[in-house]
Amino acid sequence: MAGTKRTAHIDTSLCVACGACVPVCPREALHIHNGMYSQVDETLCIGCGRCAKECPASIITVTSEGAA
Repeated sequence: MAGTKRTAHIDTSLCVACGACVPVCPREALHIHNGMYSQVDETLCIGCGRCAKECPASIITVTSEGAA
């Protein structure tokens, strides 16, 4: 749908910074923040869901926003 942006979101309160999500991102939108948790750069994220599939803790979700 036009105007819809899919973006990954990480529950940082549960993330242990294992880094499993970082190398699978085709846009390099994920990084480990201060060695504490993974963080998504929403300007780069395309919401493909690869990170969510790779996360061993299942704490990454992909949502759609801005539906027109």
